[in-house]
Amino acid sequence: MIRIVSRTEPTRFGENLLRGGAVFAALAASSLVMLFLGYNPLEVYGRMISGSLGTAYRFRETINKTIPLVVLSLGIAVAFRMKFWNIGAEGQFYLGAFGATLAAVSFPSLPAVILLPLMFIFAFFFGGMWALLPAVLRARFAASETLTTLMLNYVAVKWISYLQYGPWKDPSAQGFPKIANFPQNAILPKVLGIHAGWIIALVLVVLLYILLSKSTLGYEIDVLGESEATARYAGMNVFRITIAAVMLSGGLAGVAGMMQASAIEHTLSDQLSGGLGFTAVITTWLARLSPPLIVAVSFLFALLLQGASFLQSSMKIPASVADILQGIIIFFVLGSEFFVRYRFAFDREGKK
Repeated sequence: MIRIVSRTEPTRFGENLLRGGAVFAALAASSLVMLFLGYNPLEVYGRMISGSLGTAYRFRETINKTIPLVVLSLGIAVAFRMKFWNIGAEGQFYLGAFGATLAAVSFPSLPAVILLPLMFIFAFFFGGMWALLPAVLRARFAASETLTTLMLNYVAVKWISYLQYGPWKDPSAQGFPKIANFPQNAILPKVLGIHAGWIIALVLVVLLYILLSKSTLGYEIDVLGESEATARYAGMNVFRITIAAVMLSGGLAGVAGMMQASAIEHTLSDQLSGGLGFTAVITTWLARLSPPLIVAVSFLFALLLQGASFLQSSMKIPASVADILQGIIIFFVLGSEFFVRYRFAFDREGKK
């Protein structure tokens, strides 16, 4: 008989060995798939590395994908540490972008030094408010936040589509459903050839690390994540902590939306995210909710995303094949997390 049992005290070396083995297993499985489809695995992997790091432009594109992943993952990590399963970063991302666009549309004549911070405030507020409803439903009615945050993703995207095809449709776009581009004062400036969001992301990593590991709120979030009963017994205000943490989680996701709309797309659209909010759930989990590790894992996933995109143009590999490769790698890496925490135990048949 086979049983699944928890590992008592997994060592750091053992954990890293399992994760490293999962990466090699993923590469081996992906190689078999590519051979079956008629592609040379070594050439494909070489093109992926070249496509993400081979030139200054490609490297910038990889960093541009890393920035929103980092900020989204930071937001998700806050909620996950409290065992609030926020699967709604995608919707919060879009509402943050909406808030930033609302600020840009409402105050187009403000100088950049005032307008950009205002856009950040609006983005944080709308992203946080979009996460607030599931938080209230969980705190007051014990509703499943996994379900409510997931459903609100689709509401958020449809709201942006409504604006894009309706009230905010650019009349000068010759009938094309497009929201007008941001004015120059609403676009994040570049620093070292990359938009200033990379500086903001690193600052947020440091601030969130300090908040989660050194502050009272961070301690309360961890206690609440371990046991709500313990938090109540210790006299903590569970409702206040839940609302504060989830607002922070959604607000950070909203800031990621603002940076993507302002610095990359220069407008708002219902194709803004490209699924980054869902990818960030994976990067957050693989980084074990640690802000410093989130940077490394997000960069590696950005390499994968950019490299897979390059394959489609350089080797004419269909997008579906690139998606298969990404799925295999994600499957093996996530599967390794199971073996980090659990193992199979074999009981002999007929043993008394």
